[in-house]
Amino acid sequence: MGTYRDDLTPVSRYQNLGARSVRYIRSLDAVPELTPEEREALHGVAERFAFRTNDYYLGLIDWDDPDDPIRRLVIPHPDELRDWGALDASNEASNTRLPGLQHKYADTALLLAIDACGGYCRYCFRKRLFMHENAEVSRDIEPGLEYIRSHPEISNVLVTGGDPLLLSTARLERLLGELADIPHVRMIRFGTKMLAFNPYRVLGDERLQQAVERFSGPGQRIYFMLHFDHPREITHLAREAVRLLRSLGAVCVNQCPIVAGVNDDPAVLAELFQLCTNVGCPQYYVFQGRPTAGNEPYEVPIVRGWTVFSQARRGLSGLSRRARFVMSHATGKIEIVGVDEERIYLRYHRAKDPAHEDRVIVCRRDDDAYWLDQLEPVELG
Repeated sequence: MGTYRDDLTPVSRYQNLGARSVRYIRSLDAVPELTPEEREALHGVAERFAFRTNDYYLGLIDWDDPDDPIRRLVIPHPDELRDWGALDASNEASNTRLPGLQHKYADTALLLAIDACGGYCRYCFRKRLFMHENAEVSRDIEPGLEYIRSHPEISNVLVTGGDPLLLSTARLERLLGELADIPHVRMIRFGTKMLAFNPYRVLGDERLQQAVERFSGPGQRIYFMLHFDHPREITHLAREAVRLLRSLGAVCVNQCPIVAGVNDDPAVLAELFQLCTNVGCPQYYVFQGRPTAGNEPYEVPIVRGWTVFSQARRGLSGLSRRARFVMSHATGKIEIVGVDEERIYLRYHRAKDPAHEDRVIVCRRDDDAYWLDQLEPVELG
């Protein structure tokens, strides 16, 4: 059980819900539920991989449970310091056309609009953005917008980062207006975990609500790619925020990775799928975790991930089992479609090289492998 009941009566010391605001926390010393010994052990981790959360989200943690999944999502773990993985595990650098703009698939552009989030997920695949000065995110979005204007094949723009809902409402209005004025852009997506970290960002900002309603319509739709990792993140406030966005004309879907100790249990993942359907943000993708530096304690091997994913869908209606289990590899988005006693079956759902679109890959089963590069392809005669 978390420290908030479903009616959101404040039973935690953290938050005066009537204030409709949250306090962001950037130091482990500001989390009194951690013992001095825990803080001492984790300071080195937080120095290498940034720590950030807020009082609303900390209020969802059951501090009596050392294995609490919400705690695991934001509180550092000592094993993050193991030498493992790469900071840019999917080689996003190869898709970067200019600071703040990635273009991997012909019809889709990514605008990296901010280098901060409402909280830093410990398994984040872009933690490099929060570690040091970098040139991947640009506060000046005009060059990225000009790139999109000059590429008529781009019909779909994903605004991400970081979390774009941390931008000021004025900047979001400007961004939406600029994108809406580009005739070939038919879909504007926001990748955000803010409804889990701080649903008041949506609930408490009428100006933001008006902007969503103004710019989302039949000809040019706004999508919110939400990010709930665990059912307990879908609080009453989060549900209300989803309902509000949908009432304003936006479409909401959910996507998340399989994270060890958080949702790598078929019952937990099934509950998440069903809740997302019920709330109105059906599950879109389930990701195989990228082999990112610092992420070893959160990784689940491919075979284990497939088993959890496939078992979670059993017993659910078709509406709750539409998600695809994929890995965002340097060469494309690869769907894991099956595992048997000898082989793993994969298919390019999206390919960086159009010639590989829908290509099927068959590999020898390896229960320890967590990424395509570790698998041995099978030559089919």
